Amino acid sequence: MSDNLYKELETIIYGMGGTFFGTSQVVEHLPERLQRYPTAITFGVRLSDAIIDEIGDIPTFTYFNHYRSVNALIDQISLRLVLCLQAHGNRAYSIAASQSIPTSPIPYSGMFPHKTGAVLAGLGWIGKNGLFIHKEYGPRVRLGTVLTDMAIPFENNILQNKCSSCNRCVKACPALALTGNLWEVGKERGHVVDAKACSEYMSTKLKHIGRGSVCGICVKVCPSGGSKA
Repeated sequence: MSDNLYKELETIIYGMGGTFFGTSQVVEHLPERLQRYPTAITFGVRLSDAIIDEIGDIPTFTYFNHYRSVNALIDQISLRLVLCLQAHGNRAYSIAASQSIPTSPIPYSGMFPHKTGAVLAGLGWIGKNGLFIHKEYGPRVRLGTVLTDMAIPFENNILQNKCSSCNRCVKACPALALTGNLWEVGKERGHVVDAKACSEYMSTKLKHIGRGSVCGICVKVCPSGGSKA
C-alpha cells in the first residue's frame, strides 16, 4: 500500500469525525465467505462525556439519540472508506455500526465483532462489562470496521486487560447480565456477559425511550476514560 493511500484513509476517518483507528489481520476470526477480506480497518468515534454523565439508574432520551447519531456517522465513514478502497482497485466490505443478525451462529451478534478488530489492533481491551475499553477513552466510544483485501501494515498486539478488581459495572447492571469475570482470549462471550439477559432487559424495560433501546449504565460507571469534570 502506498503512503498516499494510507494518508487518504486516515484523512477520511479524522476528517469525518473519527477519533482513532488501527489495523489488524483478522482472517481466522471471519466466516468463510468473508475470508477474502483478511485485513480489518477499525476506527472509533468518542462519545459525548456530557451526555453519558447524565445517565443515572436508567438511560436518557438524549443518550438514545446520541447513540443512534454516532452509529449513523460511523456507517457514513465506513461507506467513504469502502469507496476509497474500491477506487484504488481493492475490494472492501463494511460492517454495520450496530446490527444483530437473527441467523448468526452466535445469538445477539453481528456479521463480525468490531471489538475483535479493535483488540487485535492494540487499541484497548474487553472490559468486565463486555464492551471494548479504549486505552484512553474507556468504553465511551463506538466502533466501525471495514474489511479489505488490500495489503495494509498491521501489528496484532493484544494489550493487557486493566479492569483488575473493579466491579462497578457488574454492581450497576440492572439486567444482572455481567459475571464479573475478566475477559480472556479464546473464552466465549458468556464468560463475561449474558447477552440474552442484557437484550431482553432493554427490550422489556426501556422501549419507552426508543425503538432498539440502549442502556449505557455500564458505560457511565466505568472509571476508565470517564469524564474528568
